[in-house]
Amino acid sequence: MTGITANVQANVDFYAGFLGLRLVKQTAGYADDQQLHLVYGDELGSPGSLLTFLVWETTGRGRTGLGQVLEVALAVPPHSLGDWLTKALTAKVAFEGPSCEFGEPVLRLKDPDGMTVKLVGIEMTTPAPRAHGPVRVRGVTVLSDQGALTAEFITRFGYSYGERDGATQRMISDTDVVDVRELSGFVPSVPGAGVPDHVAFRAHDADALLVMQQSLKSHGATEVHDRHYFLSLYVRDPADILMEYATDGPGMTVDEAPEDLGRTLQIPPGERARADDIRAMLPQFAMPGEERMPTRKLPFVHRFNQPDDPDGTTLVLLHGSGGSEADLMPIARRIAPRAMLLGVRGRATEEGTNRWFRRVNYRTADLEDLGHEADAFAAFVELAAAGYGLDMRRITFLGYSNGASFLATVLRLHPGLLRHVILMRGKDVLQTSGAVDLAGTRVLALAGQDDFLVGDMSALADRLTAHGAAAERRLLSAGHLLTDADVEEAGRWLRQHFAINAEAQAT
Repeated sequence: MTGITANVQANVDFYAGFLGLRLVKQTAGYADDQQLHLVYGDELGSPGSLLTFLVWETTGRGRTGLGQVLEVALAVPPHSLGDWLTKALTAKVAFEGPSCEFGEPVLRLKDPDGMTVKLVGIEMTTPAPRAHGPVRVRGVTVLSDQGALTAEFITRFGYSYGERDGATQRMISDTDVVDVRELSGFVPSVPGAGVPDHVAFRAHDADALLVMQQSLKSHGATEVHDRHYFLSLYVRDPADILMEYATDGPGMTVDEAPEDLGRTLQIPPGERARADDIRAMLPQFAMPGEERMPTRKLPFVHRFNQPDDPDGTTLVLLHGSGGSEADLMPIARRIAPRAMLLGVRGRATEEGTNRWFRRVNYRTADLEDLGHEADAFAAFVELAAAGYGLDMRRITFLGYSNGASFLATVLRLHPGLLRHVILMRGKDVLQTSGAVDLAGTRVLALAGQDDFLVGDMSALADRLTAHGAAAERRLLSAGHLLTDADVEEAGRWLRQHFAINAEAQAT
């Protein structure tokens, strides 16, 4: 089963920490390389033991409803349910039960995103069991407003009719079960955190998968994808539940030795030329027991990226219109390979895109909103520095386009807060700022000579200089989009600046 999580660290702590499953794979997504995908299972990631999660960090809670998997069941030894109950109480994990369903003892837990995980006391086996974790997947429950048709459809995957309990029809195979719960008049599901994305059934090999695809020709659309670790066919049942038919092989050990499973982020073969950029953009996490970056709840959505050997500097990144907290991380990692990266997301929206402030029209900023957001960002900076232990003397703020225009405003509304700033393709949106002293503030303005959106940034650089800032402007052979020249100029400026600072502090 594949679920969705909005909190990667909490997800790892629950499934690898509390439940004791092994993280056997972490990959950039095969459908979306900017999406982290986690796979948990037994010691070898054996088919039948796998739970996977797509990381949607900024998504809201999904809505439980028709046309989805409702809950996943994991098999544990029957005598261990009491221990799991005690463990849930100690860890303050929400639970219900124990109860009895289809003659089996069941303890329901809630994962950090609110998804239901059933622990079922039943003797089952897996090729490489974990010492203190669930044995394998016992089954799933699906919600359907066409229960009979859903049950009939599931027989295609090797299931037959089992017992019925009220509105729930149990479908059984030689290894596990699917409980089809029929509801009418209920709301449809909405994707989001805590709502499973789909359930996957096992295909013996590629030939079996192709036979299945042929058999579904009259049913409707199907998709076949090579996911590197297995070959997958996707189809929707008559109730619109997304189902996958996936081969056992090549398996989780195709690119990692058994003892190394899950330790390294894997990049899809077709994206390896962009591996460094992808690593910079994906959310990071620590395994249970490892040292980790603290998580702070702050007034702006943000993401940290920490290099293997940080040098104590930090780049705070402000995206352009329509961007996100991760957009500038690839270019920032090239500018400063050893810096901590703190990407921040603007809170204003316009036509469904993220921005840093609202506008009255295409050319004019909403000055009231601009001021409010500048105040909020100033508070965020102070809270982030304190909460994450950042040295304000070694923080550089880098903004692109709308983010650069916003930073130029924050500079003047909160003088002295931002000491080192790189403005890429920004313009002056603050009509007046009065008497402002920016002495001690260093600014690099990177303009494109063919940038017809914001011009050459000379007026902005001159105004910052007039306020006392040490503002340097570089006119690059570029348009509005960023180029390698931006990386070179920004990197050179940072190296020179911090080398001068280090020398001054030593003196």
